[in-house]
Amino acid sequence: MDKYTVLKEVFGYTSFRQGQSELVESSLNGQDVLGIMPTGAGKSVCYQVPALLFQGISIIISPLISLMKDQVTALNQLGIHAAYINSSLTEGQFRKAMENAREGRYKIIYVAPERLMTDSFLAFIKCVDISMVAVDEAHCISQWGQDFRPSYLKIVDFINLLPSRPAIAAYTATATKAVKEDIICILGLREPTVVVTGYDRKNLYFSVKKPKDKMEELLSCLKRNKDRSGIIYCNTRKNVEEVYAALLMKGYSVSKYHAGLTDSERRQSQDDFIYDVKPVMVATNAFGMGIDKSNVRFVIHYNMPKDIESYYQEAGRAGRDGESAECILLYSGQDVKINEFLIEKQAENDELDESEREQLRQRDYERLRSMTFYSFTNECLRNYILQYFGEPGSNYCGNCENCLTEFEDMDVTADAYTIIQLVKTSGERYGIQAVVDAVHGSDTAKVQQFRLNNNSFYGALKKRTLVRIRQILNHLLIKGYIRLTANEYPVLKVTSRGNAFILDENRQPFILKFPKEVEKKPTERKAGKKAVTEVRYPELFERLRQRRYELAQKSHVPPYIIFSDKTLKEMSTYLPGNRDEMMKINGVGNNKFEKYGEIFMAVIEEFVREYKIQIPPNQ
Repeated sequence: MDKYTVLKEVFGYTSFRQGQSELVESSLNGQDVLGIMPTGAGKSVCYQVPALLFQGISIIISPLISLMKDQVTALNQLGIHAAYINSSLTEGQFRKAMENAREGRYKIIYVAPERLMTDSFLAFIKCVDISMVAVDEAHCISQWGQDFRPSYLKIVDFINLLPSRPAIAAYTATATKAVKEDIICILGLREPTVVVTGYDRKNLYFSVKKPKDKMEELLSCLKRNKDRSGIIYCNTRKNVEEVYAALLMKGYSVSKYHAGLTDSERRQSQDDFIYDVKPVMVATNAFGMGIDKSNVRFVIHYNMPKDIESYYQEAGRAGRDGESAECILLYSGQDVKINEFLIEKQAENDELDESEREQLRQRDYERLRSMTFYSFTNECLRNYILQYFGEPGSNYCGNCENCLTEFEDMDVTADAYTIIQLVKTSGERYGIQAVVDAVHGSDTAKVQQFRLNNNSFYGALKKRTLVRIRQILNHLLIKGYIRLTANEYPVLKVTSRGNAFILDENRQPFILKFPKEVEKKPTERKAGKKAVTEVRYPELFERLRQRRYELAQKSHVPPYIIFSDKTLKEMSTYLPGNRDEMMKINGVGNNKFEKYGEIFMAVIEEFVREYKIQIPPNQ
């Protein structure tokens, strides 16, 4: 078999997605690879296809138990024997898994990084042929990654202990330039094939809300997404509990997930969500990594995350099937304070020395500022994210709230000049709130304490609202005219660009976009990308979904493991009536057809007969 045969007959796909073929081919040739691909782009196929073609075993190093369990369940459904090794196994289960592995029953073994250097696993690798080691969520190996895990550093020691060096593959969805360089360096990748397919997820709609009442806004979002599956992220356990209780009171079928629950409670909540028993999950960021649930139609951040990497990774859990999905951030100023507290708490990591802790702390504050700026920008939200990861984008995506809101340009050059001057003439010693209050002419305790009421620019913008002044100041930060220091008490400093601006008598106008009073309704938004499949017969789609749910309950597997929504939508459009037609549907391979083909064709046949649908030959 070759890679194309495996792709179709095992996984049910007729062609590779962008970047997949090159990565698969390089691995098969024994080369090291690094794939940076957005969530839902098919990273797992890139290491699973070569793993099935290699002579020996492939070790997949993965950070979370849920990710391993999900991947192994999916592979077993495809007729592939795979196993996972982690702390969830009993001693008996572990011994049995190792015994089966030695006998060559598994082509793919998922392993937690903490288990790599155990005596039993090291003894196992000495007596088997390891063809490939793939590192999933590879950003975890970098201290500059948003989810650095010291346990990932053990991977290097593990590779060095292998009898012969196999092909090494590393995959991640989010990596800045520094993280990418770290992955290559720390893992010791040798002249790797590096494929960056881009970070854009055109099917995701982005919006930022700043509501007076978050719960009211949340309920409005849920009403709009009635009967759909989604995740609501909160930044503390307390917020999870409060939101969960409020939604239960409103009659929503909802689960909760955070580190304060017992293992069994978390497992039950996760299963209820995955199996669509309770389609809405309220969780901290402890939930989601490795959850390959394809039909998540919305991700709502009830609180702002601490960095763009985390936000994009969490938001990216929506729309993994390529269908349209919403990513909504509900911002409030308190979110910044909570994140600052979490950064300080994280800086207490005993596994790092003082210098490393301070370095990471400074990095986290810088990331928090970028995340905060995202919440205030009036530019294209998608473009802001893409630029953060070093990918050029367009100023208009057509599928975010800012692009679909009517704005008007305003010249705020004089206001910008005034704000920069106040920062500079006050000695660059004060934070954002003090500067905003002073330039507005507010008589606050801090303004009096710092004697900012004696500054010549005090009250110069008294005719402007505090909100407008803060908007202008935020854009001065975003555009690099001023900066905020990264210490415990951040203060504003004027940059070289800001100094040039105030010294230039012929300075370029400082133009900002402000929303008009009337905005376009959400229903008017244009999709940046049409849904992958327009359903021709929606009622049939619902019947197929119901049949899938019944089969999932009977087999004790998540519904999307059987077939994704995208696959069911294709069935509901093309009405396959025989094996050849069914095998043309994306996501239907040999094993899936043998298990479920006749069952789903029976539902289609009944629908066609009931509605007397005439199917043209060779449709």
